[in-house]
Amino acid sequence: MSNKIFILSEKEIKSLIHLDLNLIAEIEKAFVALAKGEVEMPPILSMEMKDQRGEVDVKTAYIKNFDGFAVKISPGFFNNPSLGLPSLNGLMVLFSSKTGLVQSLLLDNGYLTDIRTAAAGAISIKYLSNKNSKSLGIIGSGLQARLQAQAACLVRKFDTITVWGRDQLKAQKCAEDIKSNTNINCKVELNIEKAVKENEVLITTTPSKEYLIKQSWLQQGQHITAMGSDNSEKNEIDPNIFKSIDLFVPDRNSQSKKLGELRTALKENIVKENETFPELGNIIVDPNLGRSSENQITLCDLTGTGVQDTAIATLTDKLAKEKNIGKIIEN
Repeated sequence: MSNKIFILSEKEIKSLIHLDLNLIAEIEKAFVALAKGEVEMPPILSMEMKDQRGEVDVKTAYIKNFDGFAVKISPGFFNNPSLGLPSLNGLMVLFSSKTGLVQSLLLDNGYLTDIRTAAAGAISIKYLSNKNSKSLGIIGSGLQARLQAQAACLVRKFDTITVWGRDQLKAQKCAEDIKSNTNINCKVELNIEKAVKENEVLITTTPSKEYLIKQSWLQQGQHITAMGSDNSEKNEIDPNIFKSIDLFVPDRNSQSKKLGELRTALKENIVKENETFPELGNIIVDPNLGRSSENQITLCDLTGTGVQDTAIATLTDKLAKEKNIGKIIEN
């Protein structure tokens, strides 16, 4: 008996999966399953190739009652731009949860990761920021800065968006793209302290290895979503911020301790090793665990989870089969 495998190109995947409220709802379901203990998710497998300025991450997760589980391979080779190639690419393989057979090969070049990461950012803002927040600050000017802004505007009605970036020209282009995608006034602020202090919601999207956001800049009622730190060398948030915030929410405690902003707070003995925090899925299940007043300062750390990959790969597979999109091979 042969097994049919769907093979989808990046272009085909982009025709099926979009950054919208439906996708956000699917990623929410994955976080809920994680919170309820309905998930098997091993630690991230990471390998660095320093002589090539390269790295690769492998993530996976099995979610109870899902037809499939995804294995994602994400290489990053940072000399590639000098060769006219993108730094990041990758693919996802969706396997049957019942038989282990390959169901789909998703040649997305990192697109699905980008979109599910932005969706997680929107979820953190939906559940942790003040509902009447009107100003959004974006720290960084890359692709994820654009996507995070777009996603945030799906869950909050912002009046203004501010972009800070090290390169003024890149920041200006980013601001123009965000304005085009959201129809919201978007400006560039070259002073990062001012960009932080003047916005109610902040999203950090950089690969910085030295923290950018200082404790003394925080304002009452602010929410910060930090998504740039996803390995043991990156750090966007001053660890002393953990002394000032009222609520810290990681996507996964164990990952934030090793890869995220919690790692530096542990290293500086600001947070105790045995301390745990409500995860994003816990907040979705019980919003009473989240923000309790408008004056609280909240911080969400997104390191990226395998459940997000399984959720978006499963959705892609479902839509591809419904619309008969992709190349089919029998193996």
